[in-house]
Amino acid sequence: MTGVLDRLERGGWVARDRDPSDRRAVVVRVLRDRGAELFRLYSGMNTSMDEICAGYADTELELLADFLRRTTNAGRDATDELNPRLPLIG
Repeated sequence: MTGVLDRLERGGWVARDRDPSDRRAVVVRVLRDRGAELFRLYSGMNTSMDEICAGYADTELELLADFLRRTTNAGRDATDELNPRLPLIG
């Protein structure tokens, strides 16, 4: 993880700050001024996703969203059970 964060920091995508409540911890924050560039980089994927979603009815999209929300929550719950002190991002 440190290597990934190092690369993101060198690239100007994130900054690391000391956690004021725990001197051993570091808080990673996204640098918002790169948002337009990020949207440009992912525009092709976003267009493809829009085309895929257009093939589904609203009720089908709601079902898919519910499935993704529930599986995400299940993963978070499992992570919390393994290590309650591990902060979740998102």
